[in-house]
Amino acid sequence: MSPHLSPRSTELRRRFAEEARSERPDLARLCLLLAAQADDTLDDAGMDGVEIELDDMAGQLPFRPGGPRSWATALGELLGERLGFHGVAADYQRLESSLLHEVVRRRRGLPILLSVVWMEVARRAGAPVYGVALPGHFVVGFGEPDEQVLADPFGSGRVLAGADAELLVTSATGARLDASMLRPAGPLEVVLRILNNIRAWVATRPEHSDVALWAMDLSLLLPSHPARLRYERAQLLVQRGEFVTGAVELESYAEVVKAVDADAAERVLGQARAARAMLN
Repeated sequence: MSPHLSPRSTELRRRFAEEARSERPDLARLCLLLAAQADDTLDDAGMDGVEIELDDMAGQLPFRPGGPRSWATALGELLGERLGFHGVAADYQRLESSLLHEVVRRRRGLPILLSVVWMEVARRAGAPVYGVALPGHFVVGFGEPDEQVLADPFGSGRVLAGADAELLVTSATGARLDASMLRPAGPLEVVLRILNNIRAWVATRPEHSDVALWAMDLSLLLPSHPARLRYERAQLLVQRGEFVTGAVELESYAEVVKAVDADAAERVLGQARAARAMLN
């Protein structure tokens, strides 16, 4: 982690890591701790307020015993139709679309954040709900695999027919829908995908490299994350002018890589030497 973190950021990251490593990570709490890293005005009272609002929305669901389709329909009627949660293409251009408190306030956001709202409201109401990380478009699922019903919160919660899910995947990736794509996504998988979305948002906005850095740092606090992320973080530090810190991290990464790919390790060490030379 950066030695220049504020006490607030240090504490937020400690709590994020603690929640991520708990026996049953709380998705809403992780998303709110993530959002607080981006928004200095989001304090504990604000985070608690979002949780209370999610509780309140769950309380507005009618008691509707029945199967997965009944639950999916009820959530769509409440969140999509009555409360107006949905997404539009412009939401992909806004960092706020990846921050849970802003999505709850604006009732707009990326598919995955709208899905978090759906999941958290449904879970509080006792629905058999989970996230489904389709390539390129996150949706929610209800019920067991043999009776699974999918809904698209970005599309106001419309229930998807089999062909609809196929079309979403094909449109996003050109690939065919595979049964493995329909498995439930765990809370940490959801959070990592949110952080990846934030990093993708920064990719065309180099002036926000600070956002990329905290998104990487939170990703590295998750129990499971791509090993290459440490290399990408080191490169970002060098790009930001933190040459020594970046070089140290490149050297550390090279030591790890050396055991499996000596040539790659030597290339990374060359980058570390280049970074140190920039100090001269």
